[in-house]
Amino acid sequence: RRRRTMEGSLEVEATDVVKVVLQFLKENNLTKSLHALQEESLVTLNSVESVDALLADVHNGNWETVLETLSTLRLPAPLLGDLYEQVVLELLELREIDTARQVLKHAPPLHAMKEQEPGRHAHLEAMAGRPFFEPRDAYRDGTSKEHKRAHIADALRRELTVVPPARLLTLLGQALKWQAHSGMLPVGTRFDLLRGAAASRVVEQETYVTTPGPVVKFGKKSHAECATFSPDGAFLVSGSMDGFLEVWDYERGKLRKDLAYQEQDKLMMHDEPVLSLSFSRDSELLASGSQDGLLKVWRVRTGQCVRRFQKAHSGGITCITFSRDGLQIASGSFDTTARVHGLKSGKLLKELRGHTSYVNGIDFSNDGSRLASCSSDGTVRVWDAKTSECLFTFKPPQTGTQELSVNNVFFMPGRTDQLLVCNRSPTVYITTLSGQLIKALSSGKREGGDFVQCCVSAQGGWVHCVAEDSHLYSFEVREGKLQHLLRVHDKDVIGVCIHPHRNLIATWSDEGLLKLWRSGSS
Repeated sequence: RRRRTMEGSLEVEATDVVKVVLQFLKENNLTKSLHALQEESLVTLNSVESVDALLADVHNGNWETVLETLSTLRLPAPLLGDLYEQVVLELLELREIDTARQVLKHAPPLHAMKEQEPGRHAHLEAMAGRPFFEPRDAYRDGTSKEHKRAHIADALRRELTVVPPARLLTLLGQALKWQAHSGMLPVGTRFDLLRGAAASRVVEQETYVTTPGPVVKFGKKSHAECATFSPDGAFLVSGSMDGFLEVWDYERGKLRKDLAYQEQDKLMMHDEPVLSLSFSRDSELLASGSQDGLLKVWRVRTGQCVRRFQKAHSGGITCITFSRDGLQIASGSFDTTARVHGLKSGKLLKELRGHTSYVNGIDFSNDGSRLASCSSDGTVRVWDAKTSECLFTFKPPQTGTQELSVNNVFFMPGRTDQLLVCNRSPTVYITTLSGQLIKALSSGKREGGDFVQCCVSAQGGWVHCVAEDSHLYSFEVREGKLQHLLRVHDKDVIGVCIHPHRNLIATWSDEGLLKLWRSGSS
């Protein structure tokens, strides 16, 4: 695929971003946060609403106003020393001796003067001890009060800038207007500023899909091997044969250009085909596994790779899932093992051995206490996530003696005691953790309709399966019946995934297409 390089790109300094935040804090009187951010970032705003007004206050000796204005700024030590020295001298001239002594005793710039210029500080202390004020003693270098004020004003002018008010809110407003103008944000949509996406719509009543939507076309020598929606519904990501991970605008079937790294043609990628994907529960992190056994973790909003597990497996990584707390990632592989990795430590935490063929699926229970895995050896295994003990091993019901590969296993939404199991047959099963059959969902097709992959809706009301006949089979769980059949591809279908709160399904095949499907009402 050809990728367009961003032309006329602009670079924004990180310090400028901090300054915009500092201005917001200052304008909203969040003084403690302002000082904390300045101390940690070593960035100062040094801006005032009006430089001319401030300098006029300096020339007129309105020191209370001047000091209040400068309290949130970071100025050079020599300038602060001159400023506070002048304040003390003018207080002494007004015979505000007690106030002058308090400033002399407590002002940090004068503490620094006492250490670095003890003679200068001693002169101020001597002036404060006299019963009279003598200008010639105060300004020993032949200058005057007015001259010193002008000197301080000139020094301040060089340090200060003026910025328009409310820059943070203005920039955010301009960005949202541009996104709406360019079609990235539907007009009238309420925006979730924290997530950086349109606020989630009301969850649709679950049903089957009937209507074709946008189609994503890959290159002639590539196709999607895996795809997933983020739990918040903001992202649809595909992993492909050419190693690229791409985030799609699923409303238009286009690569999302509101993500700066994709606009700049700096895509997330592996050197080998990407076989598996999984989002963290908060939708911030994306894990990807590739043919060479490499596991990467990305921050999807920035495209930054935040963790690499170089040898997560000795074979291709076929499946990945995050723990509920986002601290662990479980993976399965062609090497017949399932493993649990620590996101913070970057180390292997557990290895789950027992399968005798490829591990095709893996899932954490909602409470994090169990892991379920399935394999081409025809079995499902349930593990204690803490001790790695295999608690149950079972085979789904099957006819005949041939071992049927189990392609998917999921915990049913909201349940820690029920599994959805999809093997290479025209039936999917809902079972207990020990394998006891609760419900069978069958297409009734005897030949050529074995299921390849399945997914379950977020509320657990529907199960959707793609089969080797390139059809999508949609079952209503409560009724236990096939409710709709839809041909989704012309060539071999690979996978299926479903949006978390909409009747929107993505399917992909080896013909190089990823298709989106909607219900008639969505």
